Amino acid sequence: MTVMKSLMGAVAAVALSAGAALAEPALIFDLGGKFDKSFNEAAFTGAQRWAEETGNSFREIELQSEAQREQALRRFAEAGANPIVMAGFAFGDALGQVAGDYPDTSFVIIDMVVDAPNVRSVVFNEHEGSYLVGMLAAKASKSGTVGFIGGMDIPLIRKFACGYAEGVKAVNPDATVIANMTGTTPAAWNDPVKGSELTKAQISQGADVVYAAAGGTGVGVLQTAADEGILSIGVDSNQNHLHPGKVLTSMLKRVDNAVFEAFQDGPGLETGFSVMGLSNGGVGFAVDDNNAPLITAEMQAAADEAATKIATGEIKVHDYMSDDSCPALSF
Repeated sequence: MTVMKSLMGAVAAVALSAGAALAEPALIFDLGGKFDKSFNEAAFTGAQRWAEETGNSFREIELQSEAQREQALRRFAEAGANPIVMAGFAFGDALGQVAGDYPDTSFVIIDMVVDAPNVRSVVFNEHEGSYLVGMLAAKASKSGTVGFIGGMDIPLIRKFACGYAEGVKAVNPDATVIANMTGTTPAAWNDPVKGSELTKAQISQGADVVYAAAGGTGVGVLQTAADEGILSIGVDSNQNHLHPGKVLTSMLKRVDNAVFEAFQDGPGLETGFSVMGLSNGGVGFAVDDNNAPLITAEMQAAADEAATKIATGEIKVHDYMSDDSCPALSF
């Protein structure tokens, strides 16, 4: 009987290994779609890089409504997808409902923390990268007034704005930072017309550099900034190429790396809390052929020095989400 149990156990282990090897990972995009040129597209880039490097395939879905979050998670879990990665804080509640029902499935959520034994929660120090592009904005500004346009008014986006304002003030304590949010519902992530209107309003108040942290809405911000002859700053993905010579830089949030690593680690990946910041390449700013003429050697050196000091703890950038306050900006 003992021998038979051992044999059965061995067969089960082999079957489990084979199943794990055959499992395809899955990626669920947030509202706004995978080609939003920002957050979702960064996630897609990471998944695509994994597929190209490994020759394997992954499953994906673009949500059309809030109601689909839990449905998509359950559908992929039932189909055997593993791991399942979701891009966006708004999956938190749905994942909290689903994770316990599929203990053998590994889940990865970006921008939210869900405490479950089979969940990896990945968050970013967006305030650190935003501080660096704030420094660059202040150095590029001729008027002394710069702008910030966020998407949905949530603590996460205020975290971007606060870090940005601190970076601006570190260079020019007398600078004015104008901050606006696009809205209070998920529709704020995909409203380029409203983004354009807010940009024009900030320009009328003297802003000559505008940072957009607004998902698909940011496309309207960058377009209007280019049309009106001011500089913009992109976010999440490298958006410098959208308007060469008109986008000062982009604050890189390496969502692509988070997705790539999750897919690479595969079923049974290490779970828990993961923070990606300047110290481990999780955030940064983009310099390429499209914006090189806009970034002087002095600007680059100053931002690089600040990045090193932030990474080592010598410079502390305030995290709005730590206490719902910002010493450099009023909302």
